[in-house]
Amino acid sequence: MTPDPTPTPVTPFWLAGRKATGDATFPVTSPWDNRTVGTVSVPTDAQTEEAVAAAHAVREDFAATPAHLRAAALDHVSRGLAARAEEIAELISAENGKPIKWARGEVGRAVSVFRFAAEEARRFNGGDAQRLDTDAGGAGRLALTRRFPKGVVLGIAPFNFPLNLCAHKIAPAIAAGVPIILKPAPATPLSGLILGELLAETDLPAGSWSILPVPNDRMPALVQDERLPVISFTGSEKVGYAIMDSVPRKHCTLELGGNGAAVVLADYASDADLDWAATRIATFSNYQGGQSCISVQRVIADAAVYDRLLPRIVAAVEAQVTGDPADATTDVGPLVSEDAARRVESWVDEAVQKGARLLTGGARDGASYAPTVLTDVPADATLACEEIFGPVLTVQKVDGEAAAFAAVNSSKYGLQAGVFTHDVQTAFRAHRALEVGGVIIGDVPSYRADQMPYGGAKLSGVGREGVRYAMDDYTYERVLVLTGLAL
Repeated sequence: MTPDPTPTPVTPFWLAGRKATGDATFPVTSPWDNRTVGTVSVPTDAQTEEAVAAAHAVREDFAATPAHLRAAALDHVSRGLAARAEEIAELISAENGKPIKWARGEVGRAVSVFRFAAEEARRFNGGDAQRLDTDAGGAGRLALTRRFPKGVVLGIAPFNFPLNLCAHKIAPAIAAGVPIILKPAPATPLSGLILGELLAETDLPAGSWSILPVPNDRMPALVQDERLPVISFTGSEKVGYAIMDSVPRKHCTLELGGNGAAVVLADYASDADLDWAATRIATFSNYQGGQSCISVQRVIADAAVYDRLLPRIVAAVEAQVTGDPADATTDVGPLVSEDAARRVESWVDEAVQKGARLLTGGARDGASYAPTVLTDVPADATLACEEIFGPVLTVQKVDGEAAAFAAVNSSKYGLQAGVFTHDVQTAFRAHRALEVGGVIIGDVPSYRADQMPYGGAKLSGVGREGVRYAMDDYTYERVLVLTGLAL
């Protein structure tokens, strides 16, 4: 299809809490049908500088704002998202290609993120008191520890959760009294810019937040800016570590890639067990078109259950409904672009050429790629060792728990893993043995609660998201010692 020629209104960006437009625009198009979803204004260099200067100037005042003011603003955004849930879900689906049912779920999660942040704002930074007279030299002394902002945060969000991962940058910053400049993904900026509409209705101080759809080629200057000492990045391993390497003295939180493994052990052997595992694996290898860092990419099945599990997985994958993301029955929509689908196609083709068996799928139509299952994937295939970020699943047979855990750990990534077992001792062994940021027992690695710590090991990143944990990352401990007290 050719893009829709009908002009669309220009969507402004948010500069130090107010609407603004620059000298240039860019179109946002749907990966499903190439129609123009919106036209976004691009900040000039001077406007970007104004946003950074405003954030730097307001940092002390914002840190001193009362908790109730920040909490009220966060509550307002949460309620505003809930009130506009269907409108925003349709926008996410249009610009991202995400099926509407998953887009609705994303809005619901963002509602919760801002609510959690409001709750944390009310209880954060209360201070921990520590008696120092446990040693003779500390007689009459008391230490009071509180957390204070490290400085302005530069938040860089990805395309795959264009609302909720913007929420995970902005909400913790506001809760902790930390100014933030958010850069949404160029492919999907509209969802993040909606947050500006709601934030602008609050009493947050001017300069405490900006949302700037800056092109990627202008990001190095922002990354290098000394007035932005904290960087929170979600995206690819390559880009994340390039950022960290370029600014070694800054604090970087990196939520990067993964190739999530679902382990199915020998005790998970009843028909009901295997049906549940197959359904969950099929759903969460394909949800968001597989464009989730914790989607199921690898299934590692004990030989005792492999032969019964594999046909169930194939059948469950083939039952996934593909098509128009605006259709409520669609499970799997397009990838974010045709280039992304071509990359997935090339990796699958390479694996098959090297000896992998294609059990279902393997076909591309524009930006869409059919849900795909392969077995016998060689270890040197790109698909075996990199993050596919598409609706593709590999299944591997192993002998026993130790071999299964070793297979999980053979990856350079370590974001999350799922372990299907009923044995609590096995669950604790998995928690100890698996080199990942999260172990999910009885389910796929794709489970994430937005209030829990979320992040990876190895090349899956550093630091943790999840509202309270991001607040800790944005702040540091400062100790106050009081002397001459009658303790």
